[in-house]
Order: sequence, then structure tokens, then C-alpha cells
Amino acid sequence: MNDSFMFKMRFLLRSRSVPVTFLRRFSYKDIKHATDGFSRVIGTSSHGASYKAREVQLLGRLHHRHIVALDGFSVGRKRFLVFENVENGSLKEHLNDPLKTPLDWRIRLKIAVGVAVALEYLHFFCDPPVYHVSISSSTIMLDENYNAKLSDVGLLGSGSSDHVMARRTSNCNGQVYGNIMYELGLLILELITGQSSDKTGTDLSQWIEESCFPTSIYNMIDPDLGNNYDSRELKGLLAVARFCIKSADEPNSFTPQIYRYLQKKVSIHMTSFS
Repeated sequence: MNDSFMFKMRFLLRSRSVPVTFLRRFSYKDIKHATDGFSRVIGTSSHGASYKAREVQLLGRLHHRHIVALDGFSVGRKRFLVFENVENGSLKEHLNDPLKTPLDWRIRLKIAVGVAVALEYLHFFCDPPVYHVSISSSTIMLDENYNAKLSDVGLLGSGSSDHVMARRTSNCNGQVYGNIMYELGLLILELITGQSSDKTGTDLSQWIEESCFPTSIYNMIDPDLGNNYDSRELKGLLAVARFCIKSADEPNSFTPQIYRYLQKKVSIHMTSFS
């Protein structure tokens, strides 16, 4: 097993489902050796470790440039999922570690757009749609070109039935959409301010909903950015964050147009980052 894999502690449930045949299998010994006795574990899943074989098959078929790819799983008494390695680690490291080179404005903008593109794919182009996504600076990984990749994606959550899995977008629990919108809004605010949403999430969301927030915008910008940002793009990105935060209470407003709304507000296209 080489170092081009990211190990995440997501356990597999023993199941009589059809075995996963198209993913690489690793032994427990392989994973233990590759992680130096589990001392180099990258992260854990917020959904808990409860995936059946069918779910793993579906996760393995997710192929998108903004989603961390599932490369394999371990077999034996202890079972884990193995994901591709993402060279530049998590977004949180780059925003909070003073030893890291600060992310410039264009990269931050690219990250926001990349996450929106991934959500559009998961919700409207996957069959079945993928609803369970954790969006935060801890779960956004950055590749060698600082492209954002979602690393915490699930299908059901523990204990859900196949019937629930088969539901279409129109029948999705509104609260799930609301949570996703809220998390996306917080992520955008974190990109702008450099403040960790883990500590100041409520403060950030309250700030963006205040009627007087435009007067304090420039006091909230991440000092690492200095004056190296586009004011028009900044205001557009803040408009998207505000829309997402406010939409958390109106989950039906989440539509395929969120990515296009982001494009419109900042007047960019993904090709401008290539």
C-alpha cells in the first residue's frame, strides 16, 4: 500500500449484501503498516462508521473533481474505508496554521465555487441523490492546485433503510437542505474572515444577518488578505453567504441554481481558475 491514500476511520457493517468488487481491498495489516500503527490517521467521519456494502458501492461510484475519491476498503475482522490522499491537507489547516502560506483571494473564491459545484453534483446528478454532506473547513480538502474536495460524504446515516435511500430530491427532508445551506454559508464566511466557524459560527451567522453588517465588512476581512481582494467579488460572495444563512429557515429555497447564483454574484466561471 503506497502513500497516495488517505485513511479515514469509517467502519463497515458486516452485511449479506452483494460484495463490493470494483474497489481495491486492503488487509488490516496493510493499513496499520501504511499509517505507522494508525499514528497518521487523516480524519474521521462525522456520520459515524456505519456503511453497508451497497452504500460502499454507491460511494465508490462517486466520481467528481471536487469530491475525495474512495479507493478501497479493508477486509477482515476490522474494516475501514480508504480514500485518495489530498496533497495540501484540509482548508482549516491553511486558515488557522500560522506556519502555512496564507490563501490568496482567488484561491478562496475558487474553493467556494468548487464546493457549490460538488453540492450540485451530489444533489442533482447522482442516482440516488446524496444528501448527507458535512461542509466545514475541516472536511474540505485541498489538492496540489488548491481545488476543494469534499471529504465527508454519506448516503443515509446510521440505521436508514433502502427505502429512504431511494427517495428523490423532491422528497428530501427539508431540514437536511437547511443544514447544508447553513454550513455552506458559514464556510463562505470563514473563507472571508479567516475565523473558525467551530468557535464563532453563531457570531458569524448573526453578523451576516444584521441590517448594519455592510458597514463592518472591512473590519471582518481576514488580515492575511490585506487589501488584495476584489471589492465587487467580496460583496457578491457575502450576498451568497447571507442568502445561504437566511435560507436555513426556508430549506425549499435550495435549488440547482445555487451554483449559478454564486456565479452571477461574483461573475466568474470555473474555467477562469484553470
